[in-house]
Amino acid sequence: MKFCVFCGSNFGVREEYRQAAVAMGKCLAGKGIGLVYGGGSVGLMGVTADAVLARGEEVVGVIPESMATREVAHQGLTELDVVRGMHPRKARMAELSAAFIAMPGGFGTFEELFEVITWSQLGFHAKPIGLLNVLGYFDPFLELVDQAVREGFIRPENRSLFEVAGTPEELLEKLGQRLPVEELRGIDLKEI
Repeated sequence: MKFCVFCGSNFGVREEYRQAAVAMGKCLAGKGIGLVYGGGSVGLMGVTADAVLARGEEVVGVIPESMATREVAHQGLTELDVVRGMHPRKARMAELSAAFIAMPGGFGTFEELFEVITWSQLGFHAKPIGLLNVLGYFDPFLELVDQAVREGFIRPENRSLFEVAGTPEELLEKLGQRLPVEELRGIDLKEI
């Protein structure tokens, strides 16, 4: 089983973001969960992948041709899928993943997160989605979602399409409780 992680290709200004990315990688691998991600060697993306690889779990990167040629593609992955563009990238990442996690990042992270939430809302998938809310990074997003619910643009029941937690352990526990039974073959729920 693999989880998809969306996160920054930069480190951000706080060391805690890098530490959280390493902790997420360690936590995933420690539970026998592989990683699907954007394929980069830089920023939070790179350190998350390195932490999973260091513990012997599979890491699949999916990167557009244009980015792979800029020497940002991670060369030490279990598998690196080079695709034609961003739409095929997101489709491939979704296909390979049992769940989605967003960590701090920029426009790309936001766009990927919004898309998987929208796909869930529309019934295109029922895979769990979680936000690792490091240092309250996603608090403004959560306030925006709550505002959209109050103003009638998001249905109240859709507010629960994603989980939020401050630590990788807590987030993986929440996501594990939402995994479809067919995804749990051979997985001990207490270990997720």
